[in-house]
Amino acid sequence: MQNDTQLPEKADEYGRKVSPYFNIENKEEKYQADKLFKRLRRKVGHAIGDYGMIEPNDKIMVCISGGKDSYAMLDLLLSIKRSAPIPFTLIPVHIEPGFPNTPEGVVEEHLKKVGLEYHVLKRPVYEISKAKLQEGQRMCSICSRMRRGFLYSAARELGVNKLALGHHRDDILATFFLNLFYSGIMKTMPPILRTDTDDLTVIRPLAYCRERDLTQLAKLKNYPVLPKGLCGYGENEERAAMLRMIHAWEKEQPKRPDIIFKALKNVVPSHLLDRNLFDFTAISNGPKVK
Repeated sequence: MQNDTQLPEKADEYGRKVSPYFNIENKEEKYQADKLFKRLRRKVGHAIGDYGMIEPNDKIMVCISGGKDSYAMLDLLLSIKRSAPIPFTLIPVHIEPGFPNTPEGVVEEHLKKVGLEYHVLKRPVYEISKAKLQEGQRMCSICSRMRRGFLYSAARELGVNKLALGHHRDDILATFFLNLFYSGIMKTMPPILRTDTDDLTVIRPLAYCRERDLTQLAKLKNYPVLPKGLCGYGENEERAAMLRMIHAWEKEQPKRPDIIFKALKNVVPSHLLDRNLFDFTAISNGPKVK
């Protein structure tokens, strides 16, 4: 990989050896680790290209949650930046939500090693979410909205034009089934979207990446992953159930999740029932009615 003259020296050095290949001695294990990293890097590159996620001179806020996916996203984007034909800037940002018993400095220590300009912002996510919580209600949805709001505010303060979130293929599928089973809506997390205020673009570079590959990369890289459930309310049970369903399919019918994901990219409005997408009342005028 070539050096990126826009990168700080420390970040360029980290990016040069970002593949877990460089941390393994066994030849076969080195080969498998590098193969994994290259596969993930290729999938991120394809997602970026298919949806036009990154354009020349973009200033991208890489949202680091402290989970395996966001760490992997940062490494993969940094690797791509070093050899990309266009210039763009990566700025890692971590929101400290104030969850009790959160290990201090874990995420920041990792960001120091990466070598990019970064920001760690303390925001009262837990305090405000807990105050808004109704009896019998779970914190997940409130917390998620609060985090997103603080991230958008930080993006505007930092003058970035895009935010990169670490949602992967399995997250996209899980969201699709959550909406299908619980809301009666056929929608999911799009790989790229514009905010309601029309001033920021959200991108999901890991959209084509399987969670099991990201999990394997996290083990090889030994990312300092924050423990789950620090809020004390546990994880989103419905979403966890959808992910278990998808992972069970992968074991029983390995191609099924990929086929479902492909279906999300191949929609035929005339063969569904949404009158907003297709004018069924004018169907007798011909098969090409839009």
